[in-house]
Amino acid sequence: MSTAHIPLQAIKGRGLAQHQPHRFERDAREAFDDGWGALDDALRARDEAPPPATEVSFEDAKSAITHNDSPDIGFRLGLNPYRGCEHGCVYCYARPSHSYLNLSPGIDFETKLIAKRNIAQVLQRELASPRHVPELLAIGTVTDAYQPVERELRLMRGVLQVLVDTRHPLAIVTKGSGVERDIDLLAPMAAQGLAAVYVTITSLDAKLTRLLEPRAAAPHRRLRTIRTLAEAGIPVGVSVAPQIPFINDDMEQVLEAAHEAGARRAFYTVLRLPHELSPMFRQWLELHYPDRAARVMARVQEMRGGRDYNADFAQRMKGSGVWADLIRQRFDKTCDRLGYAREREPLKTTLFRPASLQGQQSLF
Repeated sequence: MSTAHIPLQAIKGRGLAQHQPHRFERDAREAFDDGWGALDDALRARDEAPPPATEVSFEDAKSAITHNDSPDIGFRLGLNPYRGCEHGCVYCYARPSHSYLNLSPGIDFETKLIAKRNIAQVLQRELASPRHVPELLAIGTVTDAYQPVERELRLMRGVLQVLVDTRHPLAIVTKGSGVERDIDLLAPMAAQGLAAVYVTITSLDAKLTRLLEPRAAAPHRRLRTIRTLAEAGIPVGVSVAPQIPFINDDMEQVLEAAHEAGARRAFYTVLRLPHELSPMFRQWLELHYPDRAARVMARVQEMRGGRDYNADFAQRMKGSGVWADLIRQRFDKTCDRLGYAREREPLKTTLFRPASLQGQQSLF
């Protein structure tokens, strides 16, 4: 029996159109048009219903600092106050991590968030350990620490206060303008050579970014964040990641606008589609760019040795082949012309003083 085509529909204010089963589920279910109109009724009901609300649950983290030894990542220590991200970026390589929580890497990743409510206290304990060796702590490399829920929960504020008290070096990667709230903490750290911020701008096209990153700050707002941070004396860089063939093709314009706003360092990656992210991104293409979906995926596969994704450390960030080389050349030539540095901001580790375990409650 042939099945009827089931049209995809966008969910207002969210990145993905459908629930995506995670890779550990035993059963997968698909909508099926049996001719009785039930599917049409369900689609109409979804159109009339409000978009899914964000739900936040809380966990007591056992650890705050994560460690990685990947040779293609320029830091060893990381920290993320939240699991899941309300920004809803369709290309987010962290989406498959929700599968470990028995949640969908699709709509659940955007709407069912887990907040590590004790992360500041745990971080303080870890920094007090005699085994801790101070080095760059990268924040927001998995999920954004300044996603909308941070305005209410202020977990990142508590983390920053611990790092201020211990003079521990940190770098933040974010799409959220909420980082401006913490300039009062970041600016004194930056003056000591202890802090830097990198703002991700995928494109200057507001219509495109509403589809790619539906709940992140608008491009012009991120440029204003770069300017505000730079004027406060905080070293600012720009991330133009990820580069997606035939989708965000204004890399040079983004780099120019960010440099004019005050960014002085830059980096990029190409699109990564691990695990469940590949079918989800294909679905997004079919929904929003059906005329070029096949062409986009052909170029993605060209950069990945004929596959949707190649996890090899030598390739996963920048890809390989002619198209990857073209992106690299465009980036390098623009950075050379504008005077961008490609290395991360050098930060000091010699000012570190171990955390005191007394007075933890005063953090909030």
